[in-house]
Amino acid sequence: MTAFVEVLLVVAILGTGIVAGVFFAFSGFVMQGIGRLPAAEAARAMREINVTAVRAPLMLAIFGTALVVAVLAVFAFLGEPEGATWWSLGGAALYLIGVVGVTGTANVPLNNRLAAAAEADAPALAAAWQAFRPGWLAWNHVRTIASTASSLAFVLALVG
Repeated sequence: MTAFVEVLLVVAILGTGIVAGVFFAFSGFVMQGIGRLPAAEAARAMREINVTAVRAPLMLAIFGTALVVAVLAVFAFLGEPEGATWWSLGGAALYLIGVVGVTGTANVPLNNRLAAAAEADAPALAAAWQAFRPGWLAWNHVRTIASTASSLAFVLALVG
């Protein structure tokens, strides 16, 4: 295994682990805490989180990691890391499909629907929250599991 691939694997492990931690926090306690608010206030809180989420720290973690795991997938197709290519390919697939894909096709559209609810209409905002929360949380669980499993796959590729 080349030193460059080893560095990429370490960066992928850190990136997927950080992303898994963020998603775990939302699945484990953030959404439950927000859910304790009245529904219209919970919707407002989540909308504010969604506005602040699309900035450098989280976007760099999610999409910078996606770039690293995509590069690792290319190396895996070329036979690197030797003896652990399947772990690298599996980790990349889990991350790119289970994190980036799910984020773009499930969580972001749900965020957009919540953002479109009329701010001044508390009953409509509350209804939007009730429609938003179960699906968003279920998909976030998928992202949590996918990023955690991806991190594990990259650990196994590094030590394998």
